[in-house]
Amino acid sequence: MTALWGAVLLAGLSCLAIKLAGHVLPEHWLAQPRVARVAALVTVALLSALVAVQTATSGSQVVVDARLPALAVAAVALVLRAPFVVVVVLAAATAAGLRLLGMP
Repeated sequence: MTALWGAVLLAGLSCLAIKLAGHVLPEHWLAQPRVARVAALVTVALLSALVAVQTATSGSQVVVDARLPALAVAAVALVLRAPFVVVVVLAAATAAGLRLLGMP
């Protein structure tokens, strides 16, 4: 087994252990308002970090390409409370249009 597969197996087992720990914890610990608040904030932070990394990087370099304006258009559409499908279509059309105009 290569080191990569060992790391994949270790990561999978770690995820399983964390998930099982959630079932073992007493329910009253998870019902506290502070825990619920922290869980909500961690979810938002992780999703925001994922979007930022996927939008502004390519490999190990920071890049500004058609994805950044597409994300801005999607953010505006979300602020205007557009349906999710409309948000996705607007962002995709923005990125496609900018790439058609020559933006990388």
